Amino acid sequence: MYGTIARLHPLPGRLDELLALEGRWRTGGEPLAAGYRGAWMFVPDHDPYDRPTVFLVAVFDDRTTYVANADSPDQDVRYREMRALLVDDPEWVDGSFFGS
Repeated sequence: MYGTIARLHPLPGRLDELLALEGRWRTGGEPLAAGYRGAWMFVPDHDPYDRPTVFLVAVFDDRTTYVANADSPDQDVRYREMRALLVDDPEWVDGSFFGS
């Protein structure tokens, strides 16, 4: 499996909107991207950084399906919607997932 982990910094007072946005993407009735396995947002109990931080994890079957999704116009629309709720650009770390 292949995907990304992103570190996000939500705008003050917008965390609930960011979490709701992920829920709408998941249940919005849009067809899922080929190879998509799932996505999760992780909110730490205590902020480990100098500001509120959320982690986004997205997993695909393989690098090919991940890149195809990342390059799609639909994903660009979703990214821009998410970016409007963030202080700055996400920090992305792409790579392989192992385990169950």
